[in-house]
Amino acid sequence: MDYTSILEDIKPTEVEDEKIQEISRNILDYLTFQCEKRNIDAEVFLVGSVAKGTYIKGKSDIDVFISFPLDTPVEELKETGLFLAYNCNDYFNGKADEHYASHPYVTSKINNFEVDFVPCYRIHDGSELKSAVDRTILHTNYIKRYLKEEQKNEVLLLKRFMDMTKTYGSEFKVGGFAGYLCELLIIKYKTFENTLKEASNWKYGEVIDLEEYETSKMFKDPLIVIDPTDKNRNVAAALRLDKMGEFIQSARNYLNSKNKEKYFYPVEKEITKDNIIDKFKKRESKIIAIKFTIPQIPIDTLHPQLMKTVDAIAKRLEENKFNVFNHGYWTNEDNIAIFIFEMINSKLNSVDINKGPKIFFKKACNQFIEAHGIENCYVDGDFLVEKIPRKFNTATSFIENLFTEKNIKKIKVGKNLKDCILNSYSFIELADLDAPDDFWCFCDDLINPGQYIRR
Repeated sequence: MDYTSILEDIKPTEVEDEKIQEISRNILDYLTFQCEKRNIDAEVFLVGSVAKGTYIKGKSDIDVFISFPLDTPVEELKETGLFLAYNCNDYFNGKADEHYASHPYVTSKINNFEVDFVPCYRIHDGSELKSAVDRTILHTNYIKRYLKEEQKNEVLLLKRFMDMTKTYGSEFKVGGFAGYLCELLIIKYKTFENTLKEASNWKYGEVIDLEEYETSKMFKDPLIVIDPTDKNRNVAAALRLDKMGEFIQSARNYLNSKNKEKYFYPVEKEITKDNIIDKFKKRESKIIAIKFTIPQIPIDTLHPQLMKTVDAIAKRLEENKFNVFNHGYWTNEDNIAIFIFEMINSKLNSVDINKGPKIFFKKACNQFIEAHGIENCYVDGDFLVEKIPRKFNTATSFIENLFTEKNIKKIKVGKNLKDCILNSYSFIELADLDAPDDFWCFCDDLINPGQYIRR
């Protein structure tokens, strides 16, 4: 296939690239000057996709790493790194926010570009690692060394394909492929199309080991890509099994498609509140929606806790015979979250069964009858059972009982979510909800799974 027109749409223009390279140079020069002026033992590096020439048009975030010697005390690294970041932000009239990963870093808006200033330790190989971000400079150097100039376009095609099939992004809320992982795949498989051909035949536990470290047995992940800069790390560790599966099927669908170009552009669909509600009605599903406030914690901490909690609730509903067809969560990442449960059945009859011993164990059966009364007991198959009133015959009443100080410990709730749920949760009707467009997109994804992996 001829990818010329697609590359014209996704490859940065010369003007965009010249502008971002100029801003990057100015930032690096300023920080280097400040380190020399203030006698700070630190080196400044441009890293990430901008440094490697693998960024998509309009997605040119600038990553600046400020590296310190390994013997620098961690508090000094944090303090000096943040000082330099804020100093640079102020010099360029930026707008800064502080974030936290393995240690604090600063995100700044400078000349309409997002710039991350990240303090790190200066390491030469993975064995010297002191924090998770320390490898990033090594990653950038490796890609710049081994990714050929003509392969940069192949990386852009792969990133775009993954982005449009919702398999790109290693952050927890996506669980897909990181940019660095995409670059390694192209180094391994040479081209975009060959990467898809190879991926279409991947098996669980597929191994890619560019430097032949032979350390893959350390890992039990669906995809194992040994980090060329650290033999003890799997670059694909954050890749969820479902996202690996979606990419494999996307690759197969693409290779068999007669309209391949569509895979590089968003799925065409019109999403409104009314048509989402109408789709749920046509499925004749009972929707349980729970809204609550969220704690002010890092986004990368929030999402795992939301997923853990909504999965735990769905599991408890299933264990109590309330059949969940689908479930998920949405958050605006600011102040609220919503759990959605699409139920096959959300109301049960008023009678339940308590299973006792097998009928062949006379003593146990006598004890069971004595405890529960002979008038309530009968035989079901080869078990003696007791007929009892069901404590909760609606899913909402069951959830209400779970969401109490006494019972919430029965489910695995994210540690920062417990108080928020107990103090602020409410059941809501979708028809009454005033929500942003991305909430209704989330609902559409629940209704139409797999829509992004085919065209």
